[in-house]
Amino acid sequence: MKYFRNAVAGVMFVIGGSFISAQVKPLDAVLSDYKYPYEVHYIHLKSQDNDLKMAYMDVRPQKSNGKTILLLHGKNFNGAYWERTAKDLSAKGFRVVIPDQIGFGKSSKPHSYQFSFSQLAENTKAILDELKIDKTIVLGHSMGGMVATRFTLLYPEKVQKLILENPIGLEDYKTFASYQTIDQAYQSELKNTAETYKNYQLKFYYDNKWKDEYQPWLDLIAGWTLHKDYPQVAWNAALTSDMIYNQPVCYEFKNIKVPTLLIIGTRDRTAIGKDRAPKELQSMMGQYQELGKKTQQQITGSQLVEIDNVGHLPHIEVYPQFFEALYNFIQ
Repeated sequence: MKYFRNAVAGVMFVIGGSFISAQVKPLDAVLSDYKYPYEVHYIHLKSQDNDLKMAYMDVRPQKSNGKTILLLHGKNFNGAYWERTAKDLSAKGFRVVIPDQIGFGKSSKPHSYQFSFSQLAENTKAILDELKIDKTIVLGHSMGGMVATRFTLLYPEKVQKLILENPIGLEDYKTFASYQTIDQAYQSELKNTAETYKNYQLKFYYDNKWKDEYQPWLDLIAGWTLHKDYPQVAWNAALTSDMIYNQPVCYEFKNIKVPTLLIIGTRDRTAIGKDRAPKELQSMMGQYQELGKKTQQQITGSQLVEIDNVGHLPHIEVYPQFFEALYNFIQ
């Protein structure tokens, strides 16, 4: 599939296919030309012999209720998609901290880096330490749910409550799908386009129903594929895919002791490596209507809110239902 773009208007079309977006434009590795909804701050990390910058937003309420909530993004996303959530939480008095993990969004994209959920959790803690925040509520979506789980297990004294919104990692993908090397994953990432990203999201996130509110989050990652920096972004994507596949958290849910809420869109079918699994196993992967219940049973005292006929992003697809469940749990 080939693309052409109007360099003035920023319009992109698919040759022989459908119109994609009038907004998509090339974006560099750290989204320099993309404006986030709130002021972006940075901490400098010396990590694994790398000098790194980790971006975050710190949304302060006009009238504080004394509580902080940490919002952790998914793999195909960044902190910007929490805009509405942060606005409404701030209006309720919460301080909202929204990191871009290393390798994502506006943060550094290192070439030589051993990605692990423990490392991402430690990097996240560094932001809280910089802001002198001792305790926080933690909300993780998708891959952010795996980061949130590891953060909670490593630093339980810092976590008041945990919310997992359609987290990946509710099952061990190694037990279904064959391994791919990082080099193989990188070659696969290099083939991504706006079209492949949209097709993936339609298949696993949205059940072949596209809405205008999904477009901005597609345009962000599609814009990367149009920029000369994309190999750098693709390499980090390959490294983090390897992390997800090789570092399951599902065996440790039983060790979580903080109050926990699962918000699960039951139509979600997201599963890492599904295309590499035997055909007879593929239909068994990413069955969130079952995985939510199974995970609730593993986390003592946890609560489960299932949202029927909703996919991978409740906070985008059915925001009012998502926020009601969230706020009822944390108020």
